[in-house]
Amino acid sequence: MPLPVGSNLNPILQLAQWITDPLGVMDSNAAQFGDIFTLRWAGLKNIVMVSEPNALQVVLTSPSFTAPGEANEIARPLVGDRSVILMSGEQHQQRRKLLMPPFHGDRLVSYGHIISKISNQVIDQIGLNQAFNVRAIMQDITLRVILQVVFGLYEGERLELLKQRLVTRLDVSSTKLGAMFIFLPFLRQDLGAWSPWGRVMKMQKDCDELIYAEIQERRANPDPERIDILNLLLATQDEDGNYLGDVDLRDELMTLLFAGHETTATALAWALYWVHKLPDVYQRLMSELQSLGDRPDPMAIFKAPYLTAVCNETLRIYPVAMTTFSRLVKTPVEISGQMLDAGTEVLASIYLTHRRTDLYPEPEKFRPERFLERQFSPYEFIPFGGGSRRCLGMALAQFEMKIILATILTNARLSLSNPSQNLSPVRRGALLAPEANFTMLKS
Repeated sequence: MPLPVGSNLNPILQLAQWITDPLGVMDSNAAQFGDIFTLRWAGLKNIVMVSEPNALQVVLTSPSFTAPGEANEIARPLVGDRSVILMSGEQHQQRRKLLMPPFHGDRLVSYGHIISKISNQVIDQIGLNQAFNVRAIMQDITLRVILQVVFGLYEGERLELLKQRLVTRLDVSSTKLGAMFIFLPFLRQDLGAWSPWGRVMKMQKDCDELIYAEIQERRANPDPERIDILNLLLATQDEDGNYLGDVDLRDELMTLLFAGHETTATALAWALYWVHKLPDVYQRLMSELQSLGDRPDPMAIFKAPYLTAVCNETLRIYPVAMTTFSRLVKTPVEISGQMLDAGTEVLASIYLTHRRTDLYPEPEKFRPERFLERQFSPYEFIPFGGGSRRCLGMALAQFEMKIILATILTNARLSLSNPSQNLSPVRRGALLAPEANFTMLKS
């Protein structure tokens, strides 16, 4: 059975287009071929992309599909061999179960005050009437949150050194060269310190040295009163009573950093742009935040309806993750009127799903009210993916985004440096981010 129709463009050119202009690739193929089409990338398997909610539900939940960890091979250089992202089947389910507790309930409330404090500290350092790079400031906030909430590092030489090394390492993954490393694995050749990949591996080794030192110190000096996620993972046992080993801990810490730092910072940069670009949105949001009082409870912020709608619309219009993790057809299955053979690799396009006019009229407009007027299913609004591969830290990411945004807006008066600028999305490594030249002013 042939694969669904798709572009006949040379696979090398298709891959080049995907690296440089992913939204253009998805928009043009969807306009020409509809809800399902094939991307042919040189050196990689053909990828079938779908965007219709019923098809997404089948892909993400049907036993006809598997979600193999090896399909996420591009993440291995950063997150390591023992990351939950690279696990499959029962091993993957068991690891997810072990990692879930720190991201829910009372734990979130305890993190709220830390997140708010960090946000204020970073914003307070910005001078009045001084243009600042929005994404860089949001990255500073989210990295500090990760280092305190996840790693449990509040001060000291190790904190500062790890922060410097992580910034250097993560910046590489977010460049055009980083995107090439993702999609052209033959470039990942460690030929020593003079080679591009050799330098990346040296950066990773420098980070790992500090992470392992922290793990070993924490094992030697256990403190049950600490609330950071590393402390919780150190005490976590599987069904057989086994604790996570050092490599497992390192890989999961890097996974949480990889999944929760750049992504949340990017979403916050978009949110600040839209809120300040649209005066009506700003006024309505500020009215809601002011109604919460001077020192609102973190959960009151988290539950604020219009703030939630603003954050959801931010994640809808330009989703930070453009697609879900890959799925593999296990047994032949029909989706969107096409039969897919076993072994076919499928991606759900989050971006195209969020741009469907039957779900989101005038999808190019930023309109938070959509999320107050109706509820969307997990296959219509999917910024964190879905099924067995849905983002583990979804609750923490949503909570963090709302706390940071509310804290900044209620404690600082910001404005766009260039109010006439219409910010465009660009690829930043594996993510969709605002242009690097986006700046704001604090007054």
